[in-house]
Amino acid sequence: MASRMSIISDDPALSEELKKTFQRDDWQIDSYAQPLQARGVLLEQAFEPRVVVVAMRVLSQEALDELKSLHDSMECGEWIYLIADQEQSPSAQVNRLAFDVLDQPADLERLALLAQRAWRSALTRWHLRHYTTTERKRFSFEAYQGTSPAVEEVRSLLKQLSDVPLSTLIITGETGTGKGLVARILHYCGERHKEPLVELNCAALPKELLESQLFGHEAGAFTGARTRHHGLFEQANGGTLFLDEIGDMDLELQAKLLKAIEDKKIRRLGGEREIDVDLQIFAATSVNLEQAAREGKLREDLYHRLSVFSIHLPPLRTRKEDMMDLVPRIVAEFNLKANKKIDVIPNKVWEQLMAYNWPGNIRELRNVIERCVLLSKDEVFPARWLQLPDSETASSRQPSSDEAALLVPLDGSMALEEIDRMVIQKALKLNNFNVTEIARVLGTTRETLRYRIQKYDLKQRA
Repeated sequence: MASRMSIISDDPALSEELKKTFQRDDWQIDSYAQPLQARGVLLEQAFEPRVVVVAMRVLSQEALDELKSLHDSMECGEWIYLIADQEQSPSAQVNRLAFDVLDQPADLERLALLAQRAWRSALTRWHLRHYTTTERKRFSFEAYQGTSPAVEEVRSLLKQLSDVPLSTLIITGETGTGKGLVARILHYCGERHKEPLVELNCAALPKELLESQLFGHEAGAFTGARTRHHGLFEQANGGTLFLDEIGDMDLELQAKLLKAIEDKKIRRLGGEREIDVDLQIFAATSVNLEQAAREGKLREDLYHRLSVFSIHLPPLRTRKEDMMDLVPRIVAEFNLKANKKIDVIPNKVWEQLMAYNWPGNIRELRNVIERCVLLSKDEVFPARWLQLPDSETASSRQPSSDEAALLVPLDGSMALEEIDRMVIQKALKLNNFNVTEIARVLGTTRETLRYRIQKYDLKQRA
């Protein structure tokens, strides 16, 4: 382990002893006799120490104020204090600044282990801070790309909402329109950008597992719960919890979610006490939530609580002029990832791209372009790998009314689950396993459809 440590000590003998001890473990050491001296050097250097050891014989209030000022100016270091006289030191202030506090004379072996722990903690904090900064640059308002009036309107709304202390927000739009991207933009451009963003697809988990993921559980809460689990509410505390496909959440769980939002408290499964949480909740869906509320699939009170603010994302087919901006950007992205060099997009490619209606929206566009880039052999975008159905081909694929019909007995001989399986199996056969198209036809999400395909083992049988 080679990292940098600063020692601040008014005891030359102790400072030298600490320096020799840590240098044996390959630490790079700087030492200073007073906080003011350390401040003058450290704040001018580009590379800050990961660990600072403070060993003062007399820790006056003036010295502590200097140390606090230096501590606050250094972003990701951990501080260890060696205190000769705990009673003479302002312990409450020291404890707020310190990673840990040891009595003098310190056990040097214990101090060495503590320094390694502090180093790991500081390194973790640095990576998290660096990641957040990188993600904030990546998810700027311009990340929602396009120049059409519809896109400009969405970007304008995002800028307005980023200045608002949001508690809840609904993002609606068809599958593939960029709801996850918008959630990340709002988080990283908002007031809580330094705190965590935690994401969960509600359609991907059954009710029992989803509840545990959201609220956590105590050891022994259910079979297999061997240890305590901090749920996503706790993990996102201070930041943002993004719930994708909220319309697929079980009604009973919706009631618990509403209570958590209203009370700003949660209780782990099997837990006896409530835990305070402070976070903003973004919910996304590709279904019409207002209609779902009318049909009893979504609690009306939850719908009204979530939709204090709402954003609707337009489908790609209504803003095809944005293709001129999107396609070159996506090509350049996959050029870089795959080490390809496409820089010419022929007119016949543009004609096919603009003629297609993109039921899978941006996600489908990205998938098609990725395939073409990966299979390209030179600088020209390969039209042969677009594989987009033209109007003639599409019409020839449309099943007749007889083919599309499904006879379902209503005499009680088939359970509801069997009917569900039959409908999905029929749709798979008619649409050649195009999950995006089938989800659109059945009015559900791709995630829910995939879950049921796996549940009914239809991939092998359809």
